[in-house]
Amino acid sequence: MMHEFLIKAAGLGAIRGERVLFSDLSLEVKAGEALVLRGANGAGKSTLLRMLGGLSRPDAGAVERPARHHWIGHRNGLKPHETPRAHLSHWGRVWGSNADAREIARQMGIERPFDVAGRLLSAGQKRRTAVARLLLADRPLWLLDEPFSALDTQGRVLVTDLIDEHRASGGAVIAALHGDAPFQASGEVQL
Repeated sequence: MMHEFLIKAAGLGAIRGERVLFSDLSLEVKAGEALVLRGANGAGKSTLLRMLGGLSRPDAGAVERPARHHWIGHRNGLKPHETPRAHLSHWGRVWGSNADAREIARQMGIERPFDVAGRLLSAGQKRRTAVARLLLADRPLWLLDEPFSALDTQGRVLVTDLIDEHRASGGAVIAALHGDAPFQASGEVQL
């Protein structure tokens, strides 16, 4: 069955302890769109992204996700001993990707530290390595938690360009952000 949307949520609710993070939250994202999640620290942006990605269950409501997706959390997922080469090669194998990890590293500006242990990389190099996973396998929906954190100006432009290209090719993005979105958003959810 063909869906017009890449992800749809209806009546989502999240409770942490005695606190309601959000309730009766609904959204729908279609190809080419970018939805920005905004709110103060602790407002529920990461919680909502985790629900949308199927990593946690909502306290209320449901998510339909007919499209495959990538999840890039606020943590980079790079182990202290792991190099960008090993990280990208591992995820390429897991996802059955034939993508060239070295070419992706070149594109992401991490070719020079390609064989440097994660504990020795700068925060920006770690973030670029995490974002590079998006290029290993073609998945229509990108769920991104603070994708621009720790990136310098060049890195922010690079990630913005990736998002723009992904959307232009029929993909969609949901991103939790602090500050202004460096890309044109289709919509916004305030938490």
